Amino acid sequence: MLPALRTLAQSLLALALSWLLLLPLGGCSGVGQPPRTVLLRALGLQIQLTQGSIAEALGLEAQGLPEVSRVRVSDQQPVRIGEARGLRLRGTFDWRLPGDPVRVDSPFELYLERGERGESWRLARPSGALDADTQLWLTDPLPLPGRNGANSG
Repeated sequence: MLPALRTLAQSLLALALSWLLLLPLGGCSGVGQPPRTVLLRALGLQIQLTQGSIAEALGLEAQGLPEVSRVRVSDQQPVRIGEARGLRLRGTFDWRLPGDPVRVDSPFELYLERGERGESWRLARPSGALDADTQLWLTDPLPLPGRNGANSG
């Protein structure tokens, strides 16, 4: 009977430890935070748009997109984006240029507009203001998975 109790106690201990390890993950995700794949695609699109603007301003051709990984959200706030609901997300992410073994840790700030049914997201970028109370926004649909160079790893 003693080996059976030991096995049961070890199983319960393993279950309790697993629960304790998973608990912080749920607490960090925040209510209404978009899935990790959405964050990766939004960061990839933001990088692509920024890189394209810089390349165009300098008369250069845009280079390949960096690989984006390890997104860590440190702050999340609800915002109004026009008439829609949205989120302002801040945190850090890792990235590296194609073919470069060095990963860089960088901060980010993203604005995401939530779809009408709450099932989709768009990248939103402030584009000026009509007056002190009215922010104008540009929004872009997120690319389909695998279309922007952002990896989910």
